[in-house]
Amino acid sequence: MAVTEIIMNASLFKDRGVVIPCPESVEIDDLVHPENIAPGVVIHAGSRIRGAGTSIGPECIIGADAPATIENCQLGQGVSLMGGSFTSATFLDRSAMGSGAHVRPGTLLEEEAVAAHTVGFKQTIFFPFVTAGSLINFCDCLMAGGTSRKNHSEIGSAYIHFNFTPRQDKATASLIGDVPRGVMLNQSPIFLGGQGGLVGPARITYGTVLAAGSICRKDVLEENQLYAPPPPVNGGFQNFDPELYRSIHRIVVNNFIYIGNLHALHTWYRLVRKKHMTLDAFSEACWTGAMDRIESGIVERVKQLGKLADKMPHSLELVAAQADFPPDLRRQQESFLNQWPELKQRLQEGPPENTGIEDRDTFLAEWEAGDREKTHLDAVARVSPGSRSAGSRWLQSIVDFTASLWSWK
Repeated sequence: MAVTEIIMNASLFKDRGVVIPCPESVEIDDLVHPENIAPGVVIHAGSRIRGAGTSIGPECIIGADAPATIENCQLGQGVSLMGGSFTSATFLDRSAMGSGAHVRPGTLLEEEAVAAHTVGFKQTIFFPFVTAGSLINFCDCLMAGGTSRKNHSEIGSAYIHFNFTPRQDKATASLIGDVPRGVMLNQSPIFLGGQGGLVGPARITYGTVLAAGSICRKDVLEENQLYAPPPPVNGGFQNFDPELYRSIHRIVVNNFIYIGNLHALHTWYRLVRKKHMTLDAFSEACWTGAMDRIESGIVERVKQLGKLADKMPHSLELVAAQADFPPDLRRQQESFLNQWPELKQRLQEGPPENTGIEDRDTFLAEWEAGDREKTHLDAVARVSPGSRSAGSRWLQSIVDFTASLWSWK
């Protein structure tokens, strides 16, 4: 795009009330519809806005600390993206990211979720108020917990989610909190201590504190626990063949539970969130974007499980050469391989529409009677304890259905 074209395109948006202090340094491509950037949005020098799917709501600030590139992203009201690269991601009201961000497809930050500088996300979902410090790589995760900006789940600076294995696979998504209880915004926060790491696929429950400087390689499913891993045994050494799998039970089950949570979240957006996210064009774009992000997450997780299944035939060849290999572990691999075609289809389809129908109807009856003009966060805060419990049971039934699809015994 020539300089004169850049200036003319930026000027078109300025004429509609978008604040562009240095229009000659801002690129807005022809695919971005003028009505998709709200009046009053501030776009600072060096920023690039691209893609027909881009929507930027009122009071957003782009590139205040460093140039920002935004492509096919949806921003709600009062979102601040201080600098970096943002592609096919959705940011709900008052979420924020510091400069140096690298945000890739599948990312969804809900209301008031924030990250500081130099943070990398991909296929990452944060529920409201979740906070990430600086110098963090946190891909292929869903994190919930906390009740407000003053009581939120936190990821300490210099934290890593390890989402790639020495066996060259990524069936490693981790669930920190969960969807059925997390959406009710009434759970204890989770704290992941700085300069640490989590090896996926893992499940971490509410109230957990992972000690700073530690690497967590296990599930933490008892609430309100401080976990600091013990030192390694045998000097930390053991034989390892990257092509020979042993137990895959935890890997597969955790992935199924993760996918079940994504199906529950998709249902939540479709039947619950939509009420407060279709009142104007910008919030509706965020609702559509969030649905796309969740759907892409389901596709990604099924794809990565498929790659794991593809490795089972060779692993089983290696197993056959080991006379002392435990029969139960062999049956796990055989079962997963043989069932995968059917499992793949059922994971993609999700649970039946009537899953948890009684609890669903109990929750929705109160939800639909509420004030549509309230914000989503206000509306959730006003739901009665009984309806919250029913709503969580409804969403948990979706998770449980998905988790029950595979059985190897």
